[in-house]
Amino acid sequence: MDKDMHNQHVDRAGPLAGRIALVAGATRGAGRALAVELGRSGATVYVTGRTTRGSASEVGRTTETIEETAELVTAAGGTGIAVPTDHLDQDRVRALVERIDRETGRLDILVNDLWGGEHLLVGSVFGKKSWETPLADGLRILELGVRSHVITAALALPLLIRSDAPLHVEVTDGTAVSNRRYRENLYYDLAKNAPIRIAFGLGEELAEYGGTAVAVTPGFLRSEQMLAHFGVTEETWRDAVAQDPHFGIAESPHYLARAVAALAADPDRAARWNGKSTSSAELARAYGVRDADGSRPDAWAYFEEVTYGGKDGSVDDYR
Repeated sequence: MDKDMHNQHVDRAGPLAGRIALVAGATRGAGRALAVELGRSGATVYVTGRTTRGSASEVGRTTETIEETAELVTAAGGTGIAVPTDHLDQDRVRALVERIDRETGRLDILVNDLWGGEHLLVGSVFGKKSWETPLADGLRILELGVRSHVITAALALPLLIRSDAPLHVEVTDGTAVSNRRYRENLYYDLAKNAPIRIAFGLGEELAEYGGTAVAVTPGFLRSEQMLAHFGVTEETWRDAVAQDPHFGIAESPHYLARAVAALAADPDRAARWNGKSTSSAELARAYGVRDADGSRPDAWAYFEEVTYGGKDGSVDDYR
């Protein structure tokens, strides 16, 4: 897409019309939904990931691709552009940023939703001490969950700060408050706390540019992988409650995505969110957003108060 083609989309309706976004890690889950909802608000969205219609990443799922994500963005009202990218490969990330610069001249929104380590968790992380985790697997988790974020930020921020209102979003698992508890395993704990500190640090650095850096987390996410794990679909997800009662608090990926799209359209977002860690539920309350089924689940409050706090309550009290 060249600049003339981009200009054809500036007049699209939506609060983010004319804005340029990069969602790094948009193959599936929250990343895909974030790309779609930014597109629904009118943005041009570059979507990246390692799984394409021609090759699969180490996650091993061929059912979701970045090309499909780009098509969903365009169908929602934006402009979706798929760029296969391994964000641990500095040359590939540099080429991605150069392409965005060449085609649009700037970047307004950077979403770091890079992960892809779920396949390592059951066998190498959950229920294991750090020294019981194979070192190669532990280091891979840090590469996928931390190093990829740092590389992408380092190479994309010089373009992002050209925007009149730069927005950097770090997607992780848990808020600063919820993650004060140990997250199961040293490697996982580091991988999910690092994006919170990245957002905090970048908030300091972006302030002089009128920018905003924020860490966001979904609750119990009904991602494609999680639905497959329970053997259910988005239409039948409640059937999984029989296997895990906590799944009753689960939310669709579009809950967080709608909330982030609203944040991106907020002219006062820097004063409200810069450097902070927040959740889909907190953002939803702030912007009047609801999930696809009309509910407003707050998984982290449920876990904090009921699961860990011993409060008498059910998932229905937190939806």
